[in-house]
Amino acid sequence: MSTSGRAAGAVTVIGLGPMGQQIVRTYRAAGFTVTVWNRTPGKADGLGAHRAETVADAVAAAELIVLSLTHYDAMDEILGGADLTGKVVVNLSSDSPQRTRQGAAFVRARGGEFLAGGVMAQPHELAGPAAYIFYSGRPAVFEAQRELLRPLAAMEYLGADDGAAQVFYQAMLALFLPLLLGYEQALAIIDRSGSEIARFMPYAQRSLGSVGELYAAWAGIAEDGGPPDPVYLRMMAAGARHVVATGAEVGVDTVLAESVSSYWERAAGTPESTFQVFRG
Repeated sequence: MSTSGRAAGAVTVIGLGPMGQQIVRTYRAAGFTVTVWNRTPGKADGLGAHRAETVADAVAAAELIVLSLTHYDAMDEILGGADLTGKVVVNLSSDSPQRTRQGAAFVRARGGEFLAGGVMAQPHELAGPAAYIFYSGRPAVFEAQRELLRPLAAMEYLGADDGAAQVFYQAMLALFLPLLLGYEQALAIIDRSGSEIARFMPYAQRSLGSVGELYAAWAGIAEDGGPPDPVYLRMMAAGARHVVATGAEVGVDTVLAESVSSYWERAAGTPESTFQVFRG
């Protein structure tokens, strides 16, 4: 709670999955009065928030409505009958940029204001030093809600385009999800080969130290149209083939490795349009 013992503000949170629950805890720790609504009411137990009986009650309880749902269709379903006049809906759900823009129009058509968000943190990391949230939407709306959003995480405002937050968020997922799968594949190769995962892990961690410089260098290459030396592409394609072969030898599923290999093979075959290949 706040050190003054007084509520810092009021917020409604709709959607109580792991992230939604952590949003509630974070706001409660910052001294906010929090109202919640969820299809499964029991998920509100133990959060210290007021449980609204209906969506209308939840919307009426605060000016700021924070959504943490699976996708934007759920917002349409839940808020379809709500009067959002005077409300600001901040949707932290994941979806495509165009679907986000449609969601913004949906909210405004019902009298509300809208901000899109993309949370770059695991639930337990929320409000921590590494957590941040991409935001986009009308500048005046973001500025008016800045202090109410501050407790959740550092804010990265991307501008008036409602879809911008999801452009950046989905780009980050495009980076993260294959990376995590690749790590799982690497661990499987180590394990199936009879080596110890604990012995391998420090080397995997060491490899991350140079990733920042690699990303910066590769961004420059992308802006220039692709690697100038086709030998580099052939080398990467060969390495990708060897990953497939290694996985097959030890019985690891090679679907991901084969997909990666196919992209490098195409790039090596068309070096003059490398980044067009990677962009599909």
